[in-house]
Amino acid sequence: MTLLSQQAIKRALTRLGELAQTNGHQIELLAVGGAVMVLAYNARLATHDVDVFILSPKEARIARTLAQQVAQELKWPDDWLNDGAKGFLVGISKGPVIFSAPGIVVKRPEVAQLLAMKLSAWRDDVDIDDARRLLQELQGSQSEIWQRVEPFLVPGQQLKAQYAFLDLWETIYGTD
Repeated sequence: MTLLSQQAIKRALTRLGELAQTNGHQIELLAVGGAVMVLAYNARLATHDVDVFILSPKEARIARTLAQQVAQELKWPDDWLNDGAKGFLVGISKGPVIFSAPGIVVKRPEVAQLLAMKLSAWRDDVDIDDARRLLQELQGSQSEIWQRVEPFLVPGQQLKAQYAFLDLWETIYGTD
């Protein structure tokens, strides 16, 4: 299993942008999951893949084809860049650019949406650690933060996410 460091992800994204630009395209991605934790927060050293949503539907096929070329060049798995986390993406919030190079721009959702995705997934210690880091990025009371997170929760996962949020809040801030 390949682990992708921040440096490796940046190298691959830069190459993806070069290929796009050479072919007359500009790729715009919304990164989520582990790649954001590695690129934007230095919260972990590596991730297994780069979960993205391609913001320009007309560029989706091109982006996938070029990502496979990058995978071949770097001897990485074909799915190093994938949309596997899109099932946890409810709407698209506007967050900052976390990486850019000629031919490519990578943004992330706002922190509340990233937290909602982690709370909705809540699969393992990695999700818990990521959620803890994201919660610490948000300012406000417990109810204010929850109100910002709630609109982005995956339908059917709201109760699990709420319990996870309350448990995480208590772990970080106590019960007061």
